[in-house]
Amino acid sequence: MKLTVQVAGKSDLGCVRTNNEDNFGYDTRPGIYVVCDGMGGQAAGEVASKIGVDTILEYFRKAEEAAGKYPVEGTPLEGVSERANALASSIRLANKSIFQAASQNAGHAGMGSTVVAALVKGNFFSIAHVGDSRIYLIRKDSIQQLTNDHSLVMEQVRRGLITQEEAEKSNMQNIIIRALGSEETVEADVDDMVAQPGDILLLACDGLTKYVKDKMLLEIVKSAPTLQAACERLIQAAKDAGGDDNITCILVRMVEHPWYRRWFGKGNPQWQNSI
Repeated sequence: MKLTVQVAGKSDLGCVRTNNEDNFGYDTRPGIYVVCDGMGGQAAGEVASKIGVDTILEYFRKAEEAAGKYPVEGTPLEGVSERANALASSIRLANKSIFQAASQNAGHAGMGSTVVAALVKGNFFSIAHVGDSRIYLIRKDSIQQLTNDHSLVMEQVRRGLITQEEAEKSNMQNIIIRALGSEETVEADVDDMVAQPGDILLLACDGLTKYVKDKMLLEIVKSAPTLQAACERLIQAAKDAGGDDNITCILVRMVEHPWYRRWFGKGNPQWQNSI
């Protein structure tokens, strides 16, 4: 059984912000999907997030042109797949690009970005993240958060210093302890998983997840007629709940390769390129 994907994404200013510091992008040919949430004054956040998305997409596009050979940046990680190592390398390059851009422009000093990325190849996918943007897996009627926030409050939760409920009410929610561009080097958390038909990956910035809890995320995605409609409904739910930040999400659904694509190579235009 071969899997293919359907994908949709959307970004919104939210109800308060005057500029959008989020960026997202994807390319179904190499199977890469990315969301970055920037930070920094004088519009530097949107510069950082754009550099992040562009660098990661370019890494995988070049690898695709080179017959799937992933350039190694930094020290390879042990115990994970070549896909996961490729994600780690692309994020190291993105970090380097943001850090260098910040050092060369006084107006961009201190800029940075979170990142969540997924690489889907055949019946497998790998994920990576830095910061407090998240990746969720929706499988059948359940939702599971696949990433652990690199934030001060979640670190306190992990150490047993505060509860999850206290973290959600804390005025320190926005303090991130790991981000692209804040240091000369950074390491992403990566993981490998086996895909199942019907799986949906949700990549989202905290502008969505701090307002729309897991149960509602699941209900909205499962009830929407299309992935694009689901993205729009997710963003509207965050806006209805306050929406004081930019809101961005990508949905990637893995489905069985339809017989007419296998035999004829063409089909319904809603289907994205096979991976």
